[in-house]
Amino acid sequence: MADIKIKKELLQILAELGKSNHPCEFLALLRKNGDIIDEFELAPGTITGSTSASFQPHMMPIETGIAGSAHSHPNGMMRPSDADLRFFPATGKYHIIIGAPYTEDDWRCFFADGSPCQAEVID
Repeated sequence: MADIKIKKELLQILAELGKSNHPCEFLALLRKNGDIIDEFELAPGTITGSTSASFQPHMMPIETGIAGSAHSHPNGMMRPSDADLRFFPATGKYHIIIGAPYTEDDWRCFFADGSPCQAEVID
């Protein structure tokens, strides 16, 4: 049974963001409506590089609905780094890592503690 649902179109857009920002990372905040992650917004004040992406947490939107984060790993490693594990708890429950080469299979979902999350892809 899935822990969360995510729109296929959103995953496709996130993969395109990974490609267009490569070799730098991108960072986005995920939004959910009900039990479906279906929107994102680019994190304000994001600083990106080839090995990291960061933003100022005090610039996070105040609105409800932030479910977590999505970011790319240009090196293709789809597991949380130590920096990710420090970042995840500040931005929500669900976290998606998109890895190069950014195909439909090059992503993983994690909980804030870094453990794998089962995400069901829906149309």
